[in-house]
Amino acid sequence: MVFTITEDYSRAESIFDFFNNRINSELNNGVGGFSQFRDRNGIPNNHRWLGDNAWLLIALNNYKSFTGSSRYNLLSEQIKNWILSLQDSDGGFFSGYGSDGAFLNYKVTEGNIDVYNAVLGYDSSYNKLLQFLGADRWNSNNGNLMAWPENPKYRYALDNHSWAYLIFKDYPINTLSSANRFKCIQTASINGNTINGYDTDEDRDAVFIEGTGQMALAFTLSGQKELSDFYLKELFKLKISSTMHTNASGLPYSSNLGTAYGDAPLWFGADTKIAISSNAWYLFTKYQFNPFAVGIKTSVPKKDQFWLN
Repeated sequence: MVFTITEDYSRAESIFDFFNNRINSELNNGVGGFSQFRDRNGIPNNHRWLGDNAWLLIALNNYKSFTGSSRYNLLSEQIKNWILSLQDSDGGFFSGYGSDGAFLNYKVTEGNIDVYNAVLGYDSSYNKLLQFLGADRWNSNNGNLMAWPENPKYRYALDNHSWAYLIFKDYPINTLSSANRFKCIQTASINGNTINGYDTDEDRDAVFIEGTGQMALAFTLSGQKELSDFYLKELFKLKISSTMHTNASGLPYSSNLGTAYGDAPLWFGADTKIAISSNAWYLFTKYQFNPFAVGIKTSVPKKDQFWLN
């Protein structure tokens, strides 16, 4: 999507071509779906994750919106079909398949709202998906989506605040101030600078650079540009010069080595090496580009919009 919004279409196409050439060998093979990870030789680990496939579809939707090209229509259609195969009778979507091929029979809120945006149009499937989110993941007392309703310590996750605001039409703006539960101040491992930002959960043991960029974009698109500018300036304190390319730099994944969502530790280098996702969201904010805009549903009946009821 960074290549698409900067009109560097040949680079975007080289990524899409990689997956387009693997429709039969990977996407439609075995349990289906594209693997979440692969090594530098392209060998997949076979963890077929709902959210990652939805994001690839979101990227394809944006490419087609920008270019008008139908070059990847088949790839988009096949990814959509695999995603829809994971829908449960209650409307929610299961998470995919583990690297051992085992079915992941749990539902991740983040992945479900990704799907809502990735699959274009609005039909009975989405009516059921909104029913699931409204009944099982929506906290009407504070107007926020829950990531893990049964676990008070990790009931909320940052993505479900920033992304929800960017995905759902007329979503309550107070979800952005509710994200204050994730705010923290940390010392950056890379240079000792003090950084204000957001963690991915309420551990608040690291500034999550990608997530803080997501909040900055939400602030920009909600008319709170001063807040957006403040957090972009904070993130820029973490700029790392590239050791591989001249006149190049980027941001790491986190300010320091805390934990990811839950109590799982971040990986070695998360705080000292340049990470694609952090820089993508930084650039999305700079370009005022909402990756979800192309998939926003504008004709959803009000009765189905749980966030308004």
